[in-house]
Amino acid sequence: MVQLNHTIVASRDKKASAEFLSRILGLGPPVPFAHFMTVMLDNGVSLDFDEAEEVVPQHYAFLVSDDAFDPIFERIKREHIPFWADPGHRRPNEINTRDQGRGFYFRDPNGHNMEILTRPYGSGRS
Repeated sequence: MVQLNHTIVASRDKKASAEFLSRILGLGPPVPFAHFMTVMLDNGVSLDFDEAEEVVPQHYAFLVSDDAFDPIFERIKREHIPFWADPGHRRPNEINTRDQGRGFYFRDPNGHNMEILTRPYGSGRS
């Protein structure tokens, strides 16, 4: 068995970045661990936010339930966070319906390309 346990997320302000993601995803508050601010996901994987002088934007995709999608999307809209239907950010203010699900992309305060999706890629029949 192989499972992802944690990954480090580079940020300019680890506390603010971890709090942003926790709030948007509707998760519990981040907790300190060593010199990180840790966001725990529901499947036991943690995102360990660390501060870096230079942040190279990465992509982080979050598979969420249909029930969790709507509140996340509402928080994005309520906070006036730009969102797109595609990873290249060419379809603003839209969601996608890939694999018979729903999804969208947004940037976190560090420029990371965050993705929310309700169906894993390749899981749809069409």
